[in-house]
Amino acid sequence: MEIVILAVVIAVVVIGALGGLVIGSRKKKQLPPQAPSSTPTITAPPAEPKVGEEAETARDEPRRTIEEVELPVAEPSMSAPVVVEEEPAAAEPAAPEIETPEPTAGRLVRLRARLSRSQNALGKGLLTLLSREHLDDDTWEEIEDTLLTADVGVAPTQELVERLRERVKVLGTRTPDELRALLREELLTLVGTDFDRAVKTESGLETPGIVMVVGVNGTGKTTTTGKLARVLVADGRSVVLGAADTFRAAAADQLQTWGERVGARTVRGPEGGDPASIAFDAVKEGIADGADVVLIDTAGRLHTKTGLMDELGKVKRVVEKHAPLDEVLLVLDATTGQNGLVQARVFAEVVDITGIVLTKLDGTAKGGIVVAVQRELGVPVKLVGLGEGADDLAPFEPEAFVDALIGD
Repeated sequence: MEIVILAVVIAVVVIGALGGLVIGSRKKKQLPPQAPSSTPTITAPPAEPKVGEEAETARDEPRRTIEEVELPVAEPSMSAPVVVEEEPAAAEPAAPEIETPEPTAGRLVRLRARLSRSQNALGKGLLTLLSREHLDDDTWEEIEDTLLTADVGVAPTQELVERLRERVKVLGTRTPDELRALLREELLTLVGTDFDRAVKTESGLETPGIVMVVGVNGTGKTTTTGKLARVLVADGRSVVLGAADTFRAAAADQLQTWGERVGARTVRGPEGGDPASIAFDAVKEGIADGADVVLIDTAGRLHTKTGLMDELGKVKRVVEKHAPLDEVLLVLDATTGQNGLVQARVFAEVVDITGIVLTKLDGTAKGGIVVAVQRELGVPVKLVGLGEGADDLAPFEPEAFVDALIGD
């Protein structure tokens, strides 16, 4: 009996001890509230984990319930509020500065000098041959070859040589000044001084003057249209440009750039669009704006003559629904020589050419193309391009041209 009582007592004592341990461990889980402190709490960065032999033995950590976790109280910030600046809106591209083209009269002096430097090989060659003491048949053949090399053309060359032979025979003794005067007179007759070389930009009606520019791509057609706009603006005329060359991707952009530089409006359409429709809209806009001149740049494809005739013929018909065409300018590259005459014939069959623009005349000594193309088409050279500059387009003057050919 005593043994049973002793066992019960021991069991009670053991149960009590175990209960105390459980209660004690639960009390340890409660974290006392921290007293507020002005000193900020610094949390050390976590230690790097160790591996291998240095690894610590895993141990159980006491866990807190969600109710026992206290969140830190955010202290009020004493710093000034941050002002977020709005990003400035993207600036619109600045409008191109409108240039003031050089007056026509001023540019002629400079271009005459440039023409003289590049073209007087022909004149010097002729004067050298004519100055020989004995002008035999071989010398006259050399004179003829010199003229043909300069692209004067066969028929004009033969006419000039015959007239020179007759006059030299009558003249007898020839001084250098007499030879120069003789050659100048005959070349002027060949180039022609009785042509009307003014570019027609006045319709005489209430509508703007309409100028259509045609020519093969690569001759400087679009550039010439832009330069002609500068010439007209320099003379106080208002201009609207029609970008009707829709088959060359850069043509409309190029023409618009030329127009923006002098404040001329450009009417354009989608790439590959109908050229006649754009030409029609350009004339319509020119009438609405009260412009003085409408310049229409056309395509210069020569794949088939039939296609070219259809296209340019349609442009002309559509434009003339508004007003008649005042000028059709054919742009030719002077460096192409006789090949340029083939192009001229094709375009002359398509539209009624009224004037010729010779570009790149400064880069060749073959100035005789002026004579040849006028003889071929029966229309005058009205403008010449003598360089890459924006104002290197000027009216053609026969006297200045011939003086440049024979030099000082």
